[in-house]
Amino acid sequence: MKQKAVLILIWLSVISCAAVIFYFSSQPYSQQDLRPQLAKYIDKQWIIDYFSHIQFTYSGSEISVASKGPYSFLEFFIRKGAHFFIYFLLGFLTFNALAMIFRNKWKCMIYAMSFIIIYAASDEIHQMFTGSRSPLIADVLLDSFGGLVGILTAAIIFRRSVKITGFYVFKK
Repeated sequence: MKQKAVLILIWLSVISCAAVIFYFSSQPYSQQDLRPQLAKYIDKQWIIDYFSHIQFTYSGSEISVASKGPYSFLEFFIRKGAHFFIYFLLGFLTFNALAMIFRNKWKCMIYAMSFIIIYAASDEIHQMFTGSRSPLIADVLLDSFGGLVGILTAAIIFRRSVKITGFYVFKK
């Protein structure tokens, strides 16, 4: 009974993480705009002084202080960091949940990565139907990379046989 409860709890954490992603993808940009908060707490000149030399292209658009403005530039990094982190967490949790079912770590890694890629792509498709949001292949790649790092982190942590509440995570 205890093992079943742990398994349910682990899968609920995966579902909860996926639900958080879905919720934020359902919001139009206007509800997620961080610029007013950034303007309240961070000096505009500080961003210009420290970051105006950074310039690169992301999904065909120039990313720089000059092209986006100081607060939009900073917001870009916060938003992309959030993409990476939430998919890192989803990958980590998914691998952990699969490790409770399959004893083969490679199978867990392949299934978890497949899920991450499919979920990231479906998340971007979902954004097509959300006001003022646009799907980007670059975001699918960023999300997938975050998931991969989460999966690899989980695989490294759980690489040896470990007994967790009655379950044996895969053997080498």
